[in-house]
Amino acid sequence: MSRISVRGFAVASATAVTTVGAVVGVAAGSEQGAVQPVEAANATLLADIPAGQQAQQASVNLGQQAQAQADAADASAKKAAEEAARKKAAEDAAAKKQREEEAAKKAAEEREAEKAKEQAASRSAARDASDFAIQSSYSVAEVQAMARSMVSADQFQCFSNIVDHESGWNYKAVNPSSGAYGLMQALPGSKMSSAGADWQTNPATQIKWGLGYMNERYGSPCGAWSFWQANNWY
Repeated sequence: MSRISVRGFAVASATAVTTVGAVVGVAAGSEQGAVQPVEAANATLLADIPAGQQAQQASVNLGQQAQAQADAADASAKKAAEEAARKKAAEDAAAKKQREEEAAKKAAEEREAEKAKEQAASRSAARDASDFAIQSSYSVAEVQAMARSMVSADQFQCFSNIVDHESGWNYKAVNPSSGAYGLMQALPGSKMSSAGADWQTNPATQIKWGLGYMNERYGSPCGAWSFWQANNWY
């Protein structure tokens, strides 16, 4: 039996007892009848809070508790979602950075490979110097034709610019002050003997030596030309 039912039973019982007592007191003609109103009042106090109102209050309390639990669960779920979003954003940023670094590295490697290929092509062409027939003399046009066949196309203009400034394509040019000699104005001229003993009279030998020098010291004729533009020598 619930608390509300017991209390209702107690109130009903007290009321019944009071009623019986009042009847008996009146019938007996005693003074007990005079106190019956007090007992009735006490019985009324027991029933001052209706059972329905108590049930309603209990229901309100349970609802508030349920709402508080739901709010706490929502807050926890929101916090977890925000943390997951932050973690994913950090992972995405790290992955993007790694992809960019890998792409930059790959691009640098490709540039280096292309540069090495160009240099190899220039060096390979220089080995063709011995293919030219020996002549007693060479015109500027003939010397330039030799250079075009020995220097790669993408490097020829840079090579030509240097020769233009150093000797004007005169393979027998001599600097009266320093003694620098030939197309490249090598100083001393005898260093060109590493490319061939005929360095004084064969422009192909001079071109071979000059191309090798530019490749070794500056990476390519264009590298040598860039240095020449900044310093007026190479």
